[in-house]
Amino acid sequence: MSPPLIWTFEPSVIVGLVASSVAYGWAWRRARRPGMPHPPGLGRLALFAASMLTLFVALISPIDALATDLLCMHMVQHLLLLDLFPVLFILSLTKGLLRPVTRRMNSVEQRAGFVAHPVFAVFLYVGMMGLWHVPRMYDLAVAHGNIHLIEHICFLAAGTLYWWHLLSPIRARMALKGMGPIVYMTVTKFFVGMLGIILAFSTHAFYPWYEDHAHYWGLSARVDQNLAGVIMALEQSLIMGTALVYIVYKMLNDSERESQRQERYDAAWISYRNQLAEHRERAR
Repeated sequence: MSPPLIWTFEPSVIVGLVASSVAYGWAWRRARRPGMPHPPGLGRLALFAASMLTLFVALISPIDALATDLLCMHMVQHLLLLDLFPVLFILSLTKGLLRPVTRRMNSVEQRAGFVAHPVFAVFLYVGMMGLWHVPRMYDLAVAHGNIHLIEHICFLAAGTLYWWHLLSPIRARMALKGMGPIVYMTVTKFFVGMLGIILAFSTHAFYPWYEDHAHYWGLSARVDQNLAGVIMALEQSLIMGTALVYIVYKMLNDSERESQRQERYDAAWISYRNQLAEHRERAR
């Protein structure tokens, strides 16, 4: 039996998407005014559009309705909110787009204390994944719309904070340095990947809700759960690998720019010293 394809045009979600798009469009145009440093290109605009499309798919497309009856679809929805949307949205930002708030970020970070530390982001990311996959919590979220909304907010917040430490265009006071980004990602994805493996190889269904609902595509509750675990483990591996490649590339690129900057500084300093020596020599 195939599931019905229902689009859930939730007004609050549509209003949020439209308002976010208008705000970003205004900031994007402002940052591209003549004389503005480092204006964002069309690529940034495309990344933002992709992030909004991700939310549309997660919260309005049939995936949202199917999540009620299929754990594998609910898992897809979780991963879109937790990983894909934050990655695309943060990559769409630049210092120019964030210019009104960039100067306040350090003070906000200092006031936030441990909450602004990367370690907290790891605990929050892993904790939210673990908490909302506890059978009791999971069934409550699927059964009650308000709790499901809280679950979505938790995933969006945890994912955005987690990826902000890796992809933020603003250099943070507690920025990850050296091998920090690699350790940060490896530890997180290990624990979340383990959750995916547990679901993928479980021999019985953990969630009573899915046992009592329609089994579409011939999937039993256990097989549906196994498929959800495979999706989680695979997504975590793919996104970790892709992100690590990007981060290593960015680290090498930043190192090369820093080396070039240091070379220009050294050349300017040597030129200044030579000019000063010549001036003293003429003065004699």
